[in-house]
Amino acid sequence: MATPGPANALRLRAPTAELLSLPWEAPLGTWTEERVNFVDLTVGPSRHLVRFAEVGGELLALKELPLRPARREYDALRELEARELPAVRPVGLAERPGDDAAILVTRYLSRSFQFRRLFMRLHGGSWRHRERLLDALADLLVDLHRRGVYWGDASLANTLLQRDGQVLQAHLVDAETTFAYEQLSDGQRELDLEVAVENVAGELADLACLAGRDPSQLEEEIAAAESLGQRYRGLWDELHRVESLAGLDRYRVEARLRRLNELGFVVDEIQLGPVVESGGGAQLRVCVGDRRFHAARLQQATGLQVEEGQATILLNDLAAWQSTRSRGHHRRDAAAAGRRWRTLVYEPAVRRLQAELGPDIDPVQAYCDLLEVRWLLSERAGRDVGDEPAYAALRERGAPLDSAAGMAIAEAPTGVFSVRELLGHVGDRESRPQGRD
Repeated sequence: MATPGPANALRLRAPTAELLSLPWEAPLGTWTEERVNFVDLTVGPSRHLVRFAEVGGELLALKELPLRPARREYDALRELEARELPAVRPVGLAERPGDDAAILVTRYLSRSFQFRRLFMRLHGGSWRHRERLLDALADLLVDLHRRGVYWGDASLANTLLQRDGQVLQAHLVDAETTFAYEQLSDGQRELDLEVAVENVAGELADLACLAGRDPSQLEEEIAAAESLGQRYRGLWDELHRVESLAGLDRYRVEARLRRLNELGFVVDEIQLGPVVESGGGAQLRVCVGDRRFHAARLQQATGLQVEEGQATILLNDLAAWQSTRSRGHHRRDAAAAGRRWRTLVYEPAVRRLQAELGPDIDPVQAYCDLLEVRWLLSERAGRDVGDEPAYAALRERGAPLDSAAGMAIAEAPTGVFSVRELLGHVGDRESRPQGRD
């Protein structure tokens, strides 16, 4: 064991007295409750020791691993953050060269839950919902590859999920094998995807066996894992394909742009050029930017900064509210209407949700859930039931998809917040409008 001394190195991105006081010179397994406020959270499969601690009011994840991979992972996570990609954020690295070990510190991804544990809950008829979760993993791989990042070990165990409206956002949580380049080759992308499909196939097979399935009859699990490649390639082709047009076919250009916007992508530029080989027509190439099309529109209209999936729901609610307010009147300025909606509708609802469900909820997601539950109850009743039954349902069940441990989604009791009723509407590519109409 290394003797504490100047040979040990500590890097902290936001040093505080609480962080500096932790026993960095000692192996993580020897840290005691007397010095560290540990939090008991379930840890997914890991090759290394992982512990969670509350430090200065912030929940941190601490992972001990050999020095070289620890340095590489810390640098990779710093690069992922710089490229604004969905991944856990690094806080620091404590090195102990004397025993070739280090402790990597990351921020706990609040209101998240583990792919693997959620899949374990998706048994029986609920297994059909796994396709929506695989969509989220495919989307994450596409986002990484577009920014030149090779994951190297994509799997259910290395991914966390957060709710974003009624879709799911996947986050990279393990970057031990991750490398960032200026651009990935097609071969690098295909290799990374092949590793992901193989890992997911093995994990789904393991989960099926744990659930009592016959190991010789796992065709469904293999097909589900292979569909990850199909989902990935479908989205990649949508973003990068070059279309041939008969002249300036404005309708097809507009349809392509609309489809990309529906997926949440901002179009930076379109390029139209002649098809040299045929001597006629044109080629359309679209340069796609960030996946924040609706989020940018909502921020411009209301000043709210939210995630893309949440923004689609709030924009629909804003549009529905505007339609009821403008009946028989001239439509007001969009920015003014957005500010009025925020003041008269959104903020009062958020205050009530915080009063009834607790101050620690995610206010944006809670409001999205209010709209979702209202829709579900109205659909069941065959009429618009209004807000009060939705508040009552939320109050009765709590906020099942918004817990610190991140696993309440899997623990939710039967009722309005069952996995079947809420996850059954999560991740649809063509989701219904949500609002107050």
